[in-house]
Amino acid sequence: MEWEEFHLPLISETVFSFHIQSPICPNIIQDENFHNGYMEKLLQIEAELMDLCSNEEDIVIDSEKVQEFDLDLDLDLDFIQQCPEQVVDLLTQEDNSNFKETVKESSITDLLLLGAEAIEAENFSLASAVIAKLNDLLFYEENGDNPFNRLAMFFTRGLHYKSVNAPELVQEHVLRQSSNMSAFQMLQELSPYVKFAHFTANQAILEATQGDHEVHVIDFDIMEGIQWPPLMADLAARKEVSLRLTAVVFAGQETTHSVQQTRRRLKEFADSINLTFVFDHVVMVKEEDFEEIQVGHPPIANCMFRQLHMLDRSFSMVRTFLGGISKLSPKTVVLVEEELFNFPKIPSMSFVEFFCEALHHYNAVADSLASSFCGGYQMGLRLIEKEFLGTRILDSVRRFPCEKQERKMWADGVFTSLKKFKRIPMSSCNISQAKFLASLFSGGYWVQHEKCRLSLCWKSKPLTSASIWVPL
Repeated sequence: MEWEEFHLPLISETVFSFHIQSPICPNIIQDENFHNGYMEKLLQIEAELMDLCSNEEDIVIDSEKVQEFDLDLDLDLDFIQQCPEQVVDLLTQEDNSNFKETVKESSITDLLLLGAEAIEAENFSLASAVIAKLNDLLFYEENGDNPFNRLAMFFTRGLHYKSVNAPELVQEHVLRQSSNMSAFQMLQELSPYVKFAHFTANQAILEATQGDHEVHVIDFDIMEGIQWPPLMADLAARKEVSLRLTAVVFAGQETTHSVQQTRRRLKEFADSINLTFVFDHVVMVKEEDFEEIQVGHPPIANCMFRQLHMLDRSFSMVRTFLGGISKLSPKTVVLVEEELFNFPKIPSMSFVEFFCEALHHYNAVADSLASSFCGGYQMGLRLIEKEFLGTRILDSVRRFPCEKQERKMWADGVFTSLKKFKRIPMSSCNISQAKFLASLFSGGYWVQHEKCRLSLCWKSKPLTSASIWVPL
């Protein structure tokens, strides 16, 4: 995603954020009566940002309506649990008249979970047969091209990568992710995913630094830096406030050029609004690398991971980041994470249970996207699925560990570094802001605040959650 045509003076006078009245929410109005003009300006500026950042790729629009779908997971567990050798014979026969009858009795979802059971049991011959038959079934012309079939194809591919243990296949797919600015632009404008993450985190940072003259944010994955101009505008309005932004760069990736481009754009914007701004970065390999960061005042850590639009970062990277950050005694840690990986429940889950949960989760994601991209945006939906949703599914299925001890170490390890921190509730300002944002999109989106987690939900399913952590 390049912003080569990004001209900051065009947007320097635009209001970036909106708030509600509170002792720690500047430039705001009472209760939940939002100033719609602020929101309109914010959405306008983000649209301008996306236009300026795009590579002017043409987006093909199809007038066909997007089909909404529901996934029925009321399964015949006897079918899943019984794996006799004749099942392999049935699935591997090239032309078996009984197969269509089997499909009628079991459904695509049953076959997917049968494949997951086979992989967990290390019955790779059965797994291979199920995957092959799923591929055949999903490509049958009589099934047509519907949203659930496309979702099932991603899960089938994930089972394949899990069964052959070929990370290079997934990496090849991941490298293609986020290369399409048009996909990101549409996701940004037609759904609340990106805005929910950015607005919630920025509001938490503003509240944590109220009264501070020097603000230092350490960012886990800065990407193109789109999150930061609204925060910079709010800080500039305070007067006599400086911002230092430290970007974490991952070793082994060719990110130097992109990070420098992000630095240049943000510096130009800071100059245009008269904000004292310093940008630096640190290459992260191990926790000790954070010792290079010079800390004058307690920093704020911003950690977003496994978001739909972001490149994949391994959980070892997240663990290293949180461990390194904890050594710097941060004032606040802001986490925005995919709800599927709600770590406390992972150690007790089998691979099949996780796979079933992933089916529920990504079906809700796909359903919400289909609703957001209704009307003439069928091809836009396909692009989002290809660039973002497919990669999320592949990586989730491949990464989940089958061994119970490994699952426990995996779940415990990510948040071990936060054992000296506690979650605190979101402010009423942040909650109201998120609710208003969700109300701007199709009716299935809503916001839940529970157990100090603020979640963007679709119907009954939380999709992504934000939390604020402070030292004990």
